[in-house]
Amino acid sequence: MDVIIRKGVVQDYEQILALINAFAVFQKTPEKVTVTLEQMVRDKDIFQCLVAEVDNTIVAFASFFFAYYSWSGKAVYVDDLYVKEEYRQANIGTKLLNTVIQFANEQQCKSVRWQVSRWNESAISFYKKLGAVVDETEMNCIYKLVDTTT
Repeated sequence: MDVIIRKGVVQDYEQILALINAFAVFQKTPEKVTVTLEQMVRDKDIFQCLVAEVDNTIVAFASFFFAYYSWSGKAVYVDDLYVKEEYRQANIGTKLLNTVIQFANEQQCKSVRWQVSRWNESAISFYKKLGAVVDETEMNCIYKLVDTTT
């Protein structure tokens, strides 16, 4: 199976959004996806992602952005990494994450960070095998802003 890892572009957004929705179902939180195709296109200058393509079909994605941590400096934060279930044993997740790590190295970042659900034991095992440290102390906080664009 030939897998192409490349930067996601606007023409990919419809397939990426379908994967975002599939990931939310996998996470058992489909109601949390509020992003629209129009919003993604509008935000194309800040939405960064890699896609994995097999036979001209996007089967996985990793979205990420730059962050700056006051204790350590410049970093890349991986917001989501999702591989369609039927492709999960093809090392696509590894290829995507390694490409993000390579990008972060090229950009002289100090780290790559992401979160993982405590219940997702296979993902935790996968990340540990790659050499990541899974911090079980920190918790995420989210403050939602009111949408003033409508």
